[in-house]
Amino acid sequence: MRFPAPLVRGRLVRRYKRFLADVALETGEVIVAHCANPGAMLGVAPPDAEVWLSPSRNPARKLAWSWELVRIGTGLVGINTSWPNHLAEEAILTGAIPELADYAALTREVRYRRNSRIDLLLEAPARPTCYVEVKNVHLSRGDGLAEFPDCVTRRGAKHLLELADMVAAGHRAVMLYVVQREDCDRFRTAPEFDPAYHAGLKVALAAGVEALVYGCSVTTGGILVDRKLELLA
Repeated sequence: MRFPAPLVRGRLVRRYKRFLADVALETGEVIVAHCANPGAMLGVAPPDAEVWLSPSRNPARKLAWSWELVRIGTGLVGINTSWPNHLAEEAILTGAIPELADYAALTREVRYRRNSRIDLLLEAPARPTCYVEVKNVHLSRGDGLAEFPDCVTRRGAKHLLELADMVAAGHRAVMLYVVQREDCDRFRTAPEFDPAYHAGLKVALAAGVEALVYGCSVTTGGILVDRKLELLA
């Protein structure tokens, strides 16, 4: 995935009200950027961090900038949670996730269960329909370990139950974690932040839900799913 326009560098002043961030541009101007990340953003929103913004192509939009990347250590981390579904779709269609290859059709945001939508639905003749739920991962506290979630996610726990229901109905169900950073080679759920989600994944796996973890290369030009990460039980 290439960013549609060149990104602009700045320094993070503060992130607040979940979806807003004050950023000082290199010109000295301080602007308000949209932060498309509802999570706690532990470790990826330190004051004065180098951040990268995308300009809006819609002149009528209230906020002209969106926060895309932050530099943590020597690497960049993608913080925009609106990208992982697109990244996953692109990776599946290009064969970068072989476990999800060879389906004839891919559809996004399909209604299922009660008041839910599956992120990606994969279909092919003579194969079980595959329900794919995608989660963004940006948390790492070091040692090459990516973690999810960084706060309580009741919605995420609900998705695990629904995926297990799809397996019970004879379908295939996959929980796909997209890690928007380059410094990780392993992944685990974080029970200290959400014990219910941690337990829920174990129950889902026992019920036949599959879990896949893929990392990304992250540059100011774009983000690309490019490698499988080890899932720790």
